[in-house]
Amino acid sequence: MKAQHISLTALSLLPILPISAKETNTDKPNIVMFLIDDLGWNDFSCYGSKFYQTPTIDSLANTGVMFTDAYAACTVSSPTRAALMTGKYPARLHLTDWISGWNYEWAKLKIPEWKKYLSLEEKTVAEYLKEAGYTTWHVGKWHLGDDEKYWPENQGFDINIGGNYKGAPIKNKQGCGGYFSPYCLPRLENGPEGEYLTDRLTNEAVQLIEQQGEEPFFLNMAHYAVHAPLGAKPEILKKYEVLTDSSYFQNNATYAAMIQSVDESLNNIINALQRKGVLNNTLIIVTSDNGAVHRTSKNYPLRKGKGSEYEGGVRVPLIINWKGHTLVGKSTEKLAITPDLFSTILDAANVNVHDKNVDGISLLPIIQGKTTEERPIFWHYPHYHDGGARPYSAVRLGTWKLIKQYDNDSYELYNLKADISETKNLNKKYPQKVKELKMILTQWLHSVKAQFPTPNPHWDPKKEKKKGKYNGI
Repeated sequence: MKAQHISLTALSLLPILPISAKETNTDKPNIVMFLIDDLGWNDFSCYGSKFYQTPTIDSLANTGVMFTDAYAACTVSSPTRAALMTGKYPARLHLTDWISGWNYEWAKLKIPEWKKYLSLEEKTVAEYLKEAGYTTWHVGKWHLGDDEKYWPENQGFDINIGGNYKGAPIKNKQGCGGYFSPYCLPRLENGPEGEYLTDRLTNEAVQLIEQQGEEPFFLNMAHYAVHAPLGAKPEILKKYEVLTDSSYFQNNATYAAMIQSVDESLNNIINALQRKGVLNNTLIIVTSDNGAVHRTSKNYPLRKGKGSEYEGGVRVPLIINWKGHTLVGKSTEKLAITPDLFSTILDAANVNVHDKNVDGISLLPIIQGKTTEERPIFWHYPHYHDGGARPYSAVRLGTWKLIKQYDNDSYELYNLKADISETKNLNKKYPQKVKELKMILTQWLHSVKAQFPTPNPHWDPKKEKKKGKYNGI
């Protein structure tokens, strides 16, 4: 079955109308969680890109709410996905790095023994929704455990298409084609040679929607795109090769073409919802699991990218659209972070969560224009990463962000409203602000029982420096 490709999105064509008789079950809306992999904060045109074209996503923002200060729970993939599934910070889960993580044996600090799977003891958003009468589908990337027992079908999903241990498409000399079939991905049969992975996953999701009965559904649409190894459809790639402009801070034609395919994927899903007659009663959330890889898509004006403790590593786009239930065409500077999506989804579905360890808060009051209190958000990454991160913890409260670097026991303080690029470390100028945020961060780390790096008995400064990657060289 081929997905439709049309130039105008269903959202731009449809006025906001009263919900029809067919869509009266508003206590249990359908939910589409549209998660893009390694996509940066400004990789949509509605977020400022002059090169990437995202008409569907732009329309979704224009008829919903766009968050300017939304964040991933981690600077890398797996912890963010675990936070989405559980509503808990990665530090609380002790799942703090991508699976299987980096090993810097000569580094100054030794990383803790962290979990490399999403524990079956954790109750996922899919399990909550399933108990509430939802049909639950996972389509795409999972990356939350190598053993099959940790895969989606054992974490509350009725159907798992393409979810496995892999964090990226498989491309090798044995014939696996990356974004082009044969995929060689567990839980996804190969398609015709040359079939494009983003299209295939979309077609699978569209078919699930079209075949669904009257029960509400939860679609966790987790694209492998736009993760490396990059691969784009030739006809779209040619378009962006012509449009490439060296004056743009973004100019990777392959990456641009992949983003267009992701945008078309969302368009096709929205069209399927419209044909099914359930679009007006569907909550749609679009976001990313971490920032873009800096060498692939410059995150300017943000500092660095995926694998970094700075804004380019963790600030992501977030758009929420639920017709008749959210503001229209509004942007908000209210803080949001991945665990909040868990709580937002369950709040929209009228599902009560009694787990006192859930960290996320519902964003429904924000997207409905209600007054909300300021609160801190946190990160804890006791690891090294070749994107630049050293073991760190961080807190953002209001416009202030404090970063604790463990390898030299130092603090960095930034005022993001005045300095979104994090160029001026204000720790010496505002010692009282450092003290305030340090106390908040320390209390939080204690409350979640965070794991910490320890001195590495095998530390070799010469070999560490030669490795050179994790400090951004």
